[in-house]
Amino acid sequence: MTGCPMHATSNGERIVLEEAAQLDFSGKMSYGDYLQLDKVLSAQNPQSEEHDEMLFIVMHQVSELWMKLLLAEDDAMLADALQTQLGGAGFEVEHAPNGAVADYLLQKHAFDIAVLDIGLPMMDGLAVLQHVRQTHPSLPVVLLSARDALDDRVAGLQAGADDYVTKPFDFPELLARLQALLRRTQPASPSALLGRLTLDHTSRRALVGGFALDLSGREWTLLALLASQRDQVVTKEQITQAWSAEGGETSGGNSIEVYIHRLRRKLEDAGLVIRTVRGLGYLMEAQA
Repeated sequence: MTGCPMHATSNGERIVLEEAAQLDFSGKMSYGDYLQLDKVLSAQNPQSEEHDEMLFIVMHQVSELWMKLLLAEDDAMLADALQTQLGGAGFEVEHAPNGAVADYLLQKHAFDIAVLDIGLPMMDGLAVLQHVRQTHPSLPVVLLSARDALDDRVAGLQAGADDYVTKPFDFPELLARLQALLRRTQPASPSALLGRLTLDHTSRRALVGGFALDLSGREWTLLALLASQRDQVVTKEQITQAWSAEGGETSGGNSIEVYIHRLRRKLEDAGLVIRTVRGLGYLMEAQA
């Protein structure tokens, strides 16, 4: 061994020196600059200054980014082009070069949408579609095919496809069809924002200005019902049915009025009011 250990140069250090790699990025673009976070945040339109409202908006938008898409296409050139274009459009693309791989991936991994070519080797697209419909009946699926006859399109749709695109096609049209399908099939967010009120249906929690409201089970059910029918009248019968569906005892009108009164007090800072509609029921709306 030669040289002093204190001055020995590692392989990494040697490569850095040889390549004249830049190690000091101070004063350069930060990751936040790259993502243009200031522009993203300033483009939002929250209705209040509360931090939790902006957080809710950003989380909702992030949930729509990087949708996972399975692309089953045996034409290598077309598959490469679609992977690049779909990736640029915000999709995380998993490519399957044949039907057997596509079927395996669909059974082992979760996807938001799938694009299947009908003429796949080893297992055709229709067979893959029929199998996936047995295990993932709600997964949006678009079929690609050079077969443009009416009978072929009808057969594809009857097999369970949500859309059928014939080759050759323009990418903007395919993208628009994918986005339309996702808009129709995405489940409602488990959270909802009304004024300064945030409802988390998963945890059955309600927050006003970031502070959790102390709600009983019956109060939560009543609040969630009124919020789901915002600007519409909710009858006393609907309220008693909602309570009964959750295993509670049905209560008379006087009991409902007590709970309405409690909610009104707890929602004083939420920018919402619960109005009594004589002879009909109750209505939640934005405070004037």
